Amino acid sequence: MTAAADAAIENRLLLLLPTQRDCVLTAEVLARDGIATHACSSTAELERELQRGAGGVFVCEELLAAGAHMLIGRAVERQPAWSDLPVLILAREGSESRHVSDALAELGNVMLLERPLRLAALSSNVRTALRARERQYQIRRHLDDIAAARDALTETARRKDEFLAMLGHELRNPLAPVRNALHLLASDPRLPEDDHALCDMMKRQVDHMVRLVDDLIDVSRISRGTIALKRERVDLATVLQHAIDQSRPLVDAGNHTLDVSLGDAGTEIDADPVRITQVFGNLLNNAAKYAEPGGHISVRVERDGDTVRIHVRDRGIGIEPEMLPHVFELFTQGRRERHRAHDGLGIGLTLVRNLVEMHGGTVAVASEGRGHGAEFVVTLPVARASAFEAVAPAPARERDASEPARVLVVDDNVDAAESMGMVLDLLGIEHRVVFDGAAALAAMAEFRPDIVLLDIGMPGMDGCEVARRVRADSAYDGVRLVALTGWSQAQDRERTRAAGFDQHLSKPVDIGALQELVGAAPPVVMQAARPTMQAAPGA
Repeated sequence: MTAAADAAIENRLLLLLPTQRDCVLTAEVLARDGIATHACSSTAELERELQRGAGGVFVCEELLAAGAHMLIGRAVERQPAWSDLPVLILAREGSESRHVSDALAELGNVMLLERPLRLAALSSNVRTALRARERQYQIRRHLDDIAAARDALTETARRKDEFLAMLGHELRNPLAPVRNALHLLASDPRLPEDDHALCDMMKRQVDHMVRLVDDLIDVSRISRGTIALKRERVDLATVLQHAIDQSRPLVDAGNHTLDVSLGDAGTEIDADPVRITQVFGNLLNNAAKYAEPGGHISVRVERDGDTVRIHVRDRGIGIEPEMLPHVFELFTQGRRERHRAHDGLGIGLTLVRNLVEMHGGTVAVASEGRGHGAEFVVTLPVARASAFEAVAPAPARERDASEPARVLVVDDNVDAAESMGMVLDLLGIEHRVVFDGAAALAAMAEFRPDIVLLDIGMPGMDGCEVARRVRADSAYDGVRLVALTGWSQAQDRERTRAAGFDQHLSKPVDIGALQELVGAAPPVVMQAARPTMQAAPGA
């Protein structure tokens, strides 16, 4: 069936009226306004046609008692979350029949039309119902587009991760015997002195290739969420010393000067010592590779309350302004220098960012431009007395089931936030949409939501900081905080729990789960104005 044929079926109004003549006259009246109809001769036919699709149902009061009420109710129960089928009921003036009352209460999107009915009122109310139905179809198409884009991105990411993992492993296999052979050659006392220098040179290049392979495998693991941090209480100075030891060959090869200032001694962090050493090792390697020969590299530690900042600065070639926003993105590199053999794949800084964020920290970069060097600043939380004791989330306020929830949506992704607002609007949920942390705090005081759907990875004030500030204010003790985020690894869930979230949901959220979370909207009953003129016979 073509798209046009599908649209014709979905936009038609199904008629279930007492006689065939009633259906014919009603169809003629509506056809003058370009409204397509389909007359159903029985409730069984109405049920079949509802399964095919409809823009709405026009049914008379008398046939509700003959089974129409029950089958329309089943169709309403089966409809997807985006759908709210319009039902128009033609009733006697002032009718208080049980079937009409039950239909108004149970069928949701009901419009009551009373006899005698003006022709203009009939057409107007049908057009209103079908326009509302078309908005539902638009939301459905938007949700389908989001799902298709999500599926395409998921497939692309899966293939990329598989390729990186495969490439890393395939490269590692031949490197192992090469490295072993070089070690054996260098250990042979019969090897001439000049050949020892050649072996050292080749060993440095093989070590560099091994680091690239390790980066490839690590970025693939991080992308797939298979890296699990083994966190413990570690001394920051010890971590930095291990990173310096690992980077010493590159620093010495470039004849660089390395200055280290640890500040207050004894600063401890809760971290995976291997992974956090990898962070600073990559930053030092990066500085050594891009510093001019005989350059200067500095490492400086600053304690600031509950956080510690580690500055790694070089006086190398610097970073162009247009590249600064992208340096942590995968495979991103600035302009290459012809004489540099260690530019790499553009993976190391991506690993740095991901590993730092897995530890609950941040990393930033600054450069005054080409030829002025660069400075990377890693900010990490200082170890607390009970580092792994999760903060108990505030108990959610008990809310009357009949009371509609008020939902605040906070997401810097405008499309994601607005489409979520569209879904909540469809579900009949009162809501507000904002796009950053500061606006979220302002909306908390003004809008007074019951539930906050809060993104985590926002620029500036991120979702965890917003959550901490909300939990610090007793005025919001009854608010339910729900993390709605793409960060869904185990450590991300620990981070949101510690910030005071009540629940952690992954994007894209299942609409059924969202509806269960916020509570179904109460039925929307639309009452038509009382008609004042006699309708055509049989209308």
